[in-house]
Amino acid sequence: MTQTSIHSPIGDLTIFEEDGFIVALDWGWGADQGSSPVLETAKNQLHDYFDGARKSFDLPLKPHGTKFQQRVWAELEKIPYGEIINYGQIASALNSGGQAVGGACGKNPIPVIIPCHRVLAKDGSLGGYSGEGGVDTKSQLLALEGYL
Repeated sequence: MTQTSIHSPIGDLTIFEEDGFIVALDWGWGADQGSSPVLETAKNQLHDYFDGARKSFDLPLKPHGTKFQQRVWAELEKIPYGEIINYGQIASALNSGGQAVGGACGKNPIPVIIPCHRVLAKDGSLGGYSGEGGVDTKSQLLALEGYL
């Protein structure tokens, strides 16, 4: 697995690529830096996103997870920039429960690019966020997109 890191407004991020697909994004600076065409594209698109010049990502993604998690993450990718939905709405679309959806959001291996930060609790509160910084980071991402 090849990885590369970037500096961002929400902290250092490391992007992981496997067989031409982005498979993970994590907080922190990776020890073993590498490069590939897809990683360079991901870096550029993330920089554009954080600069406010990109509203969606066009990257080959292949997050590892269960079939249910894959279905939840596919729903997350449908949420437009600057908009939010709640866990219950995703649960309804998948004929599932809100807690199961929340669990899958918490296991999202490619946060920011797969926008789990756009999912709020039914009462409009931010709920949780599994990325470094938790809800503060979620707030920063929503503010960047003009929601907060």
